[in-house]
Amino acid sequence: MGFALLRRSRSKSSGIDGAMVPPIVPGAGLVSCQVVDPIGHPMGGAEITVTEMGSARTLVKCTSDPYGTFLATLPPGQYTVLITADSLQPYRGTVEIAEGLQSPIGRVQLAPSPQQQLPAPGTWLFDPPHTAIRFIAKHVGMANVHGRFEKFNGGIFIAERMEDSHVEVTIDAASITTGNKTRDNHLRSADFLDVDNYPFVRFASDRFVHRNGSKWAVQGHLTMHGVSRSVALDTTYLGIANGGYEEELRCAALAKTELHREDYTLNWRNMLARGIAIVGPTIQLEIDIQAMFQNHDTPTPPE
Repeated sequence: MGFALLRRSRSKSSGIDGAMVPPIVPGAGLVSCQVVDPIGHPMGGAEITVTEMGSARTLVKCTSDPYGTFLATLPPGQYTVLITADSLQPYRGTVEIAEGLQSPIGRVQLAPSPQQQLPAPGTWLFDPPHTAIRFIAKHVGMANVHGRFEKFNGGIFIAERMEDSHVEVTIDAASITTGNKTRDNHLRSADFLDVDNYPFVRFASDRFVHRNGSKWAVQGHLTMHGVSRSVALDTTYLGIANGGYEEELRCAALAKTELHREDYTLNWRNMLARGIAIVGPTIQLEIDIQAMFQNHDTPTPPE
């Protein structure tokens, strides 16, 4: 049976915290709740999944509205409700739906997730076999172009205070690959990366900014094609663990940003005028990092 998700109304009516309650269709019941954050504010965008007990069949998968409200009509029966949100502990509960009745779960307050252990102060170097630098660029008028850089090195220099840490990445521009030799050679040419004159792409951070939970912004400068621009990497810290053949201590993170080719004087418009349409003006860059602990020295980052 289908379900209905209804937006909250500011008018006074029955239901959760002023929400408009729809008529319940014959043969169904209504489940409702309001999701709030750790300080009690209504939380929109929380992911809600309702599955049928016994079969684990998913009947509802949606998000709470901007006021944290969730409403759905379901056939009578017993259900499991899972509510998740980034950096918060999930809620899992059960509800029994009766025909013609509302079954409110009530107010669900999500608690903060336990803080992940941060890397120890010192030098952590990228492990190339377990690190990937990928990009996605829109092919003009067509599908996306997926590619990666195969040669790079870098490291993370963790300070006593995480916000004072520093990361550096140096990429061999000629190592770009998209799975098409002709396109790759063109991307290395003066029309794009111009690897003969600018053999490296470099990123050096200025500061780490904690957003919430495992989310950080790593702010710094990206130098490409002879031009340096300020960028922020939206970074998710994935934790630390022992791994590899020698059980090395490793940390992991996933960083993403969007680059605009014209910021780096890559002549996209000139190429369009010449009838060359390879990739569009924006590039989604993703760095999937595993770094291995080297020592407890924390060198002063370069100015």
